[in-house]
Amino acid sequence: MSELRDLYQELILDHNKNPRNFREMAEATHQADGHNPLCGDRIRIYLKVVDDRIADVTFKGSGCAISQSSASLMTTFLKGKTVFEARELFQHFHDLVTGHPVSPEKLAELGKLAVFEGVQEFPTRVKCASLAWHTLVSALEGDSDLTTTE
Repeated sequence: MSELRDLYQELILDHNKNPRNFREMAEATHQADGHNPLCGDRIRIYLKVVDDRIADVTFKGSGCAISQSSASLMTTFLKGKTVFEARELFQHFHDLVTGHPVSPEKLAELGKLAVFEGVQEFPTRVKCASLAWHTLVSALEGDSDLTTTE
């Protein structure tokens, strides 16, 4: 189990140091801002949705390693998914990090995102891991209010 935990930590650190899809997107069809006042994380999610499919998703922001790596992994995972699939994945991810039961099938669907399962043991870190996801939902809904984890 220690080797698996080390691998997960490496994945989180890698996505924090070298975030994927970390850029503004001028052609975004949707965007939203998020803030986690407890940790100070700030994020803006950019989406390009074409024919109800996420053609591109990027982010900009700053924050702790968990929030930045969660956003990075989320963006790599959601490209090409439908809006419906993205909403379903949000729910599975949220269940995972908040300690709600996740079936083996749903866990398999989450792939590398399962790395965040351990944050459920640290309630303040749940907000860090889920900020990008809550902001994603706000973007999809066209909500221009600042998304917060409070």
